[in-house]
Amino acid sequence: MTLLCSDPVYWDLVNPMQGPEDLAYAEKRHIPSRFLRVKDDGVTALRVTRTPDPNVLFDLDQIARYALIFGRPGMENTWQGIAVDFAYRMHWRTLFGFALCRALCANSAGKTTLVRRMALVMARPGLYREAIEAFNKVYDELFAPQYGPQLTITQVHVPDDRGRNFSDDDAIRVLLYNHIPVEWVDHAYTYGVVYLEQQFHHPTMSLDIFREVDDERLERLQLYGTPAAIPQWDGWRELTEEDHYRLMFKHAEESVAGLFPEADGLYYYIGMDLNVGQLWKRTPAHGMMPSIGAATNIALTDCEMVDVTAAGGPTTPPITESEPLPAATNVAIEESAKTTEAGGSQPGKTAG
Repeated sequence: MTLLCSDPVYWDLVNPMQGPEDLAYAEKRHIPSRFLRVKDDGVTALRVTRTPDPNVLFDLDQIARYALIFGRPGMENTWQGIAVDFAYRMHWRTLFGFALCRALCANSAGKTTLVRRMALVMARPGLYREAIEAFNKVYDELFAPQYGPQLTITQVHVPDDRGRNFSDDDAIRVLLYNHIPVEWVDHAYTYGVVYLEQQFHHPTMSLDIFREVDDERLERLQLYGTPAAIPQWDGWRELTEEDHYRLMFKHAEESVAGLFPEADGLYYYIGMDLNVGQLWKRTPAHGMMPSIGAATNIALTDCEMVDVTAAGGPTTPPITESEPLPAATNVAIEESAKTTEAGGSQPGKTAG
């Protein structure tokens, strides 16, 4: 698969390698030394790809670098919801949605279920906005979103045996409890859409829940339209020179092992609009007729929460040419986490 890069500095780069002989050739002649390291046994190899720091939750660029090598579509550990096109570019809105879910859901055996529910809430335009309006009718103090630069993030942790009981209402409760701005959830809409696309492309469970959510999504698009993006967090992330070489190495390793994971992955055509009406991968066999969505119920159930303190959170500054990327969010996790009962109202609020 040839890398298609718009930046002129990539025009003279070799194409991705086809086999082990190309790997040796690239090691000797095509990999700049600044990307290489010498291991203890004297073998030259690429520098290690740094794992995204859990304390820097919105380091979207590092998330993209790591996902490109270890979590791109088709791999056994595909990072769901992140859009990748045939030029191996990743969409910033989907990276943002992935990072937001990662920030809110604590690591546990049930994290996949929690993230799924978050993604399905993000995929339905206006759902979170309606929940905020309902919240404001119940409590004396109006919902106040937190934008930063200082953030307090409270992660949700549900015991493994209760993960299946985690519902859309619980996901909305976590967003409300953390004072997540509605603009952030609107911006993560693309992440929710791509998450749905991937479920229909390569089903791993019953599609009933995804059909129902997609039917409601289509109805809400007619009512609210496509949720707006935050301009500075929008568009596609282009490959860097280092990304190019890392991907060459990875392709060569996979070729030697007889692995071709991208054959089964969902990759988008270059220039394709992700914010579609009808899903690309939902075929007539999946059931195409939308049904009337159920009314939003925000009766929120109890779940265990762990406090995390954040600093330097993402904001929504105007887009600029000289500063295309938002600052990362640095999160300092307390050594002794405080457990909070989440069944009540937001801190400092009283029911009216």
